Amino acid sequence: MLYPDMNENHVCVFRLNRTMKTGVGLYTALVLCLLMGTVFLQRPRPKKPPKPPKPTKRPSFKPAPPPKEPEPQEPTDFPPPILGPPSMFNDCPRECFCPPSFPNALYCENRNLRTVPVIPSRVHYLYLQNNYISEVTAEPFNNATELRWVNMANNRIKKVDKQVFEKVPGLLFLYMERNQLKEVPDDLPVGLEQLRLSHNQISKIPSGAFGKMEHLALLDLHHNKLSDSDMGKNTFKDLKNLVQLNLAHNILKKMPANIPNGIAQLFLDRNNIDNIPKDYFQGFSNLAFVRLNYNQLSDKGVPKAVFNVSTLLDLHLAHNQLTSVPLFNSQLEHLHLNHNSIESINGTQLCPFSLSSESLTDEALMPRLRYLRLDGNHLSPPVPLDVIMCFRHLKSIVV
Repeated sequence: MLYPDMNENHVCVFRLNRTMKTGVGLYTALVLCLLMGTVFLQRPRPKKPPKPPKPTKRPSFKPAPPPKEPEPQEPTDFPPPILGPPSMFNDCPRECFCPPSFPNALYCENRNLRTVPVIPSRVHYLYLQNNYISEVTAEPFNNATELRWVNMANNRIKKVDKQVFEKVPGLLFLYMERNQLKEVPDDLPVGLEQLRLSHNQISKIPSGAFGKMEHLALLDLHHNKLSDSDMGKNTFKDLKNLVQLNLAHNILKKMPANIPNGIAQLFLDRNNIDNIPKDYFQGFSNLAFVRLNYNQLSDKGVPKAVFNVSTLLDLHLAHNQLTSVPLFNSQLEHLHLNHNSIESINGTQLCPFSLSSESLTDEALMPRLRYLRLDGNHLSPPVPLDVIMCFRHLKSIVV
């Protein structure tokens, strides 16, 4: 029997004593004890289980935001100027193109230019549109006395030196739309025929800016910030040969004063005009196109016969607050009255002649209205018969 506090050596001694008492040989007992000790010594002792490794924190990888391309800042961050091809002309600026077949022209558009290059004296036509020019100085124009046409549209021009136009007295066409001008440039050449200054930030027309410009036929100032106070009473008075005046997309509340009576096209869309003086169009000898869409005109601000002008061919009064159709001359061909508040239309009242008049049988005297637009009002078809009877040249009526 093996007691609880006995180890392997105790067992051997115990058995050895018993063996000796029973007469078994000493040699046999010793061998037996050695063998048992060896067995016990070779039995592997249980190992303590290893501690589990501490969980390692996974590094959190946040995707890096895509790099933002910096906004171009004048002048260093703009794309580099693009050089033109080699030229047969020694005076051709490297950043421009001088076509051999057209030696009077200098093409410098779309070249990422910051400044105006030196203009050769032989040049009549200068193209500088779609660049990054912010200021026009006089030096590049020192020898450009033969210039007739300059296009500087779609740049960033904020300033034009006064001396620039002294260098180009024969300039006829000046295009500077889509820039950052805040006022009409001073000392413009008196021989200009076309001046385009649309899509700027012009809120000031200096006194006398258009003085003595008797040859100016087209003046485009639409999409600026002109108000009534920015234009004096005599701003346009000296423009005796003006054909088209475009003042659309400004902040005018009144009709511009002293428009030359020889004008043919007057565009005043998208202003805040709410009143037209009764005799405003009297004395106009060539007025053919009048556009007053998107204003604040109501019946109160539109005298009934203010558009009864014998030369008027095309009249736009869309997107206003009219409730009735104003009277017009028999020569009118296109009338746009869409998107007003008109509830009825009376052909008998609108007809320049009595419907029973013999004049309606004469083709030469018959009203010439061909296109009438009335959609966006409070009307519903059919078109009244008296309208059809009077305006027999009508090709299209939109209701």
